[in-house]
Parts: sequence; C-alpha cells; structure tokens
Amino acid sequence: MQKRKMRLGMSMRGLGYHPAAWRHPDVPADGTLRIEHYVRTAQAAERGLFDMVFFADGIAIREKDLPPGSLARSGFELAEMEPMSLLPALAMVTKHVGLVSTASTTYNEPFHIARKFGTLDLISKGRAGWNIVTSWSDAEGRNFNRDRHLDYDTRYERAAEFVEVVKGLWDCWEPGALIYDRESGLFYDEDRMHELNHVGKHFKVKGPLNLADMPQGRPVLFQAGAAGQGRDIAAAHAEVIYAAQDTIDDAKAYYDDVKGRLARHGRDWDELKIMPALRPIVGRTREEAQAKFDRLQELLDPLVGLARVYNEFGDLTGHDLDGPVPEPRGEPQVRSAAERILARARRHNLTIRQLCRQMAGEGNSCVIGTASDVTDVMEDWFTRGACDGFNITPNQLPGGCEDFVELVTPELQRRGLFRTAYEGRTLRENLGLKWPVNRHVAARQAAASAAK
Repeated sequence: MQKRKMRLGMSMRGLGYHPAAWRHPDVPADGTLRIEHYVRTAQAAERGLFDMVFFADGIAIREKDLPPGSLARSGFELAEMEPMSLLPALAMVTKHVGLVSTASTTYNEPFHIARKFGTLDLISKGRAGWNIVTSWSDAEGRNFNRDRHLDYDTRYERAAEFVEVVKGLWDCWEPGALIYDRESGLFYDEDRMHELNHVGKHFKVKGPLNLADMPQGRPVLFQAGAAGQGRDIAAAHAEVIYAAQDTIDDAKAYYDDVKGRLARHGRDWDELKIMPALRPIVGRTREEAQAKFDRLQELLDPLVGLARVYNEFGDLTGHDLDGPVPEPRGEPQVRSAAERILARARRHNLTIRQLCRQMAGEGNSCVIGTASDVTDVMEDWFTRGACDGFNITPNQLPGGCEDFVELVTPELQRRGLFRTAYEGRTLRENLGLKWPVNRHVAARQAAASAAK
C-alpha cells in the first residue's frame, strides 16, 4: 500500500506574514507591486514540489489605523496586485505548481467567477483553484455600495447558493461537447450543451457559460477557515480547506468534525484535504533560526505591535511598554480572545512590548528551529490525523519560501512524507482528488441504468 503523502501550499500574499517584513534588508519593500517578486516565490515553491501557491486576497485595506499612526508603519496588505490578473502571468513562468486565489462570494457574481477561474484553468493547463470566502469587513462593504457588510447568516446563505451556481455553470458543457466538425459544419453537439436556468433567492442565472473544456474538469474548490455554517459549505463543496488551529488537539477536533460531515453529502473521507497554517522559521542551526526571527522582531515598530492587540485591549499607547499587560478596558471586540491572551501574558509574565511582539511575529503555529525540528512538528500533526498537509505562511518572502524549499523539503522527502516528483499534470491530480463528474453526464448515466 502506498504511503500517504503530505500536501503543501505556499501562501505568497504580500511580503510575508510578519508586519515588519518590509523593513528587512533582504525583502524588496516594493515587492508586492513588482511581478518579479511573485515570480521568484512561485518558482521557488515549484522547485520545492509544492502543490500550489496561494493568494489570500482582500478587496479593501482591512487593517485599521488604531492606534493612530500604526497603519502607515505596517506595510501589511496595503498595496498589492490583483490576483486574477497576476496568476495568469505566473502560469506562463511555471509548469506544475497550482495557482489558487481567494474570490469573495459577497462582492462578485457567479458568472464572473466561473468564467475567470475557468479561464485561469485553461491558461495554466489545469492548475487553477478558487478559494471560496465571504467578505467580513465593513471596509470591503464600503468599497461596494454598502455602509456595512451583510449579516453573517445572509453572507453564508448567499455563499452556498453562489457555489451551486458556479458549479452549475461549469457543468453547462459536457466533456467533448465541442466537436469542431468542419465537414458537417457542427461546432458543438447540441445534446451536450445545457442552459443552467437557475432561479434562487439571491441569483437568477440563465447560462450557459461561454467557456468550456477546462483541463481538470473544473478548478479545485478551496475554503479558508470554515467556522459555523462555513463547515457545512466546506463539507458539501470544498476539496481543500486552509485551517488555522494553534494546537494539535484543536486541529484534530476540527479535522474529525469537518471530515465527519462528508458522508451526509455523499462524499468520501479523502475527497477533502485539510491544511492548517504553519509558520516555520528555519535555519541550519537552532541559533540561526532564532536569529532570523529575532531580527524581524527588532524591526517591529511599537505602534504596529500595539495595533495587534488593539481589538482586545484598546489603546495602550499611554502605558509603559515594558510594564505588565493591563486588564482589558471596556468591551473588547472578542472577549474570549482577550481573556485567552491575557492569561498567556500572565502565565509567562510578559510585558506589553513582549506580548505585542509575540502576537505580531508568531501567528498560527509558529515553529522556530532546524529542518528536523520543523519536520518533527509537521510529521506529528500529519501522522496523528490532525491534517492532510500544511499551508506555509512564511514570516518573510521570498526568503522564507526559499529557506523551506532548501532545508525542509529534503527532510520531508528523506522521511517519506512528501513527493520526490509531481504525480500528474494538474493540480487535481497532484492533490490526489477525484475527477469531477458532470451533472448532465451523471443524469444520463442514471437514466440509462434505470432503463435497463
């Protein structure tokens, strides 16, 4: 029996996930507005045999200028290229790595998304993936004719219908419908092209989609987070989830819960890959890895650090940064998060400055050490059934990606946890996912079987 292999994504948004990355001398401060920056990261990920690069897009500047002056010092997710223009360019300078982007179901229309991602699949010869999200911030709403974003239930209700419409549009043309028969004069087989004629609460879409013959049947469907109602949408539709649990116990509970919902949607356990975030800082020695991390921490502006705890503790600019973390004042936006963070600060006797640095620099599942140290953690999560792989969220780019590829990928391969060559031509094949069955083909097969 073939040994189960780990799946890996490289999150390539911005200059890395540390808010001081733009100040590091090895990071191009203007990289998010230069194609060369993205090309270097994507090509490095491909050298490391990653399944995909992932662009976690947003459609507004969602960071708030709180405390005042912090936003101008952050450089995090402020100015960056639009991914559906960027990824086709990356398709032309890579051959194997998947190309995945977020696109909101709140501020798009299904026909747009179906056509754009279908086109990316054609350009990349079968390497496209759509990360399904609902927009959550008022900042995004204000860019799309709203003072506030839609309420939670409406967003998820709309998202569920949105995905159904997109999948329906992708199925409008059966495989082989385009026959290009010059002799008969038929461009397509009329029996294998279908209108969608969807009429629902949120969408009315006639179809068909004016695009067909996607190389992997349809783009791979991703979902990020998946809390609450999102878990049911993920179980019904998603083929990959980017999760964000901090501990192996939480990750295992999440993994079992979401995978346990698949059967009610007629899906098998392995039809969904769950890949939590991992932030490795790797060096040839533990001392080298720690020095890399400490260098970024030293570059963190105090105001940017304070912004990382503003939601939970309010404005702490009037406090001694080297003094103890105070009790939250007023009503924090997330009371449970504030209590959890305060407990951590008390447990480790952290000052305000130390807490801010920790919140800014470590993020989800930060691991600092050698390739062996990082791989130990990854192997533990993977073999204990907490994940199917990881979404790597490096502190800085492109260096964090290149360090992983140079040091960690060979160690994963040495332990038999990761591929030594790409298995197929498409993202779907490399992830080990089933080929999607066109609904009209399935209906015809079911009718033929019933008639026997």
